[in-house]
Amino acid sequence: MHGLAGSGLQPCGVVVKKKRMSWFFLAAGVAWLTAAVALEDSSGQETQDTVSGRTALLVKLDGPIGPATSHFIVQGLERARDEGHALMVLQIDTPGGLESSMRDIIKEILASPIPVVSFVGPNGARAASAGTYIMYASHVAAMAPATNLGSATPVPVGGDTPGEPIRGDDPEAKDVDKSEDKPAAKPATGGSAMERKIVNDSVAYIRGLADLRGRNADWAEKAVREGANLQASAALEMNVIDLVAADIQDLLRQIDGRKVKMGATELTLATTNLTLETHEPDWRTELLSVLTNPTIAYGLLLIGIYGLMFEGYNPGAILPGVVGAICLLLALFAFQVLSVNFAGLALIALGALLVVAEAFAPSFGALGIGGLVSFVIGSIILFDKDVPGYSLAMPVIATVAFIGGSLMFMIMWLFGRSRRRPVVTGAEQILHATAVVAADFSGEGRVRLSGELWNARSSVPLTAGQRVKVVKMEGLLLWVEPENKS
Repeated sequence: MHGLAGSGLQPCGVVVKKKRMSWFFLAAGVAWLTAAVALEDSSGQETQDTVSGRTALLVKLDGPIGPATSHFIVQGLERARDEGHALMVLQIDTPGGLESSMRDIIKEILASPIPVVSFVGPNGARAASAGTYIMYASHVAAMAPATNLGSATPVPVGGDTPGEPIRGDDPEAKDVDKSEDKPAAKPATGGSAMERKIVNDSVAYIRGLADLRGRNADWAEKAVREGANLQASAALEMNVIDLVAADIQDLLRQIDGRKVKMGATELTLATTNLTLETHEPDWRTELLSVLTNPTIAYGLLLIGIYGLMFEGYNPGAILPGVVGAICLLLALFAFQVLSVNFAGLALIALGALLVVAEAFAPSFGALGIGGLVSFVIGSIILFDKDVPGYSLAMPVIATVAFIGGSLMFMIMWLFGRSRRRPVVTGAEQILHATAVVAADFSGEGRVRLSGELWNARSSVPLTAGQRVKVVKMEGLLLWVEPENKS
């Protein structure tokens, strides 16, 4: 009875101690969350109270255009508007990017209440593909020497497919009789129907931007249909851009006094002695820019597809399925198949499900770790600290991830500790166990083990009450030997 009572009291003490520790960690987590929210509110209030005077905001568009890039530029436009900057300078050096992201940027430029000046620079930069459309949409378009723009033909993700050229003149129509009594030859319709629809839509879009800003619409169509390119001086001569500037300071000097149309009104730019402020990308934007890079996004898409395929071919492998699901959601976000809201919510929901599944499936941490990664990335995508009402301090995300990770690793530790304990049931528990001889015997007799009588065999005579050790088990027969035998 004393042994049972003692063994029962010790776990109760451990439980009480664990409960106290749990309450301590819970209180610490609540305090951390409260401090994080207060810090976020105070920082947001400071940002809202900041107002600039005679300043211009510089936003740099470097690299491929994707969801993270468009979000960064839209942030810059909102900051320039909210802080009262005189104008925004968009410095461009891009090979192009996703059409949906490009259109998001252009919509914000067209709706901007302050002028947007696009500048392809520094020397050696380019505004290819989507960058050309953005140049045409800007209130002022400028280029540095030794820069170029063009190659605005839309291509599918992964590269273009071979096909006939899509152009406005048919090379085989030169011998057609063009007399007045016959209709004129129709433009060539090379490529598939879908390719023609995409190209014609892009042509109409860029011609509309050209007409809005009074720039060369015919060359814009040529850049889309034929992938034409222009360097800075040629672009100025053909009225594709407004001016050539050596650098941004030269640009601000040249556009001083220039008139631009802002909707139905005309605004005269006053750029003398403007102070230039730079809108720097935060670490969130840098991380999402890497994830949404077209090359990385395409790789994530392949990993996601093949990961789910491997999981389907080998049910229970778990790791390929977890990696595949996360990568596929990230790829759908990178290609803007899923919006920021849906992608972030999907990743958070997937992370929560994986962490819960870790407690019920023997995945050795694959589900739990994958769930934490999915939860953190989803939170970073979904919550933007610069959007009022949708901001979430990073300490909050870190706290929730830390608590979830701690619980997961504690469960894994408990599982590992239980695996190291000796077996307490079955034949493995009987081997090397200690039994007591029930009655004197030589050869075969009976022993008492765990309250049960077992048939036993020994090579030496044994006496009643003697303690013996089980060395072998054959069916229901135990081979025993004296416990103190050397």
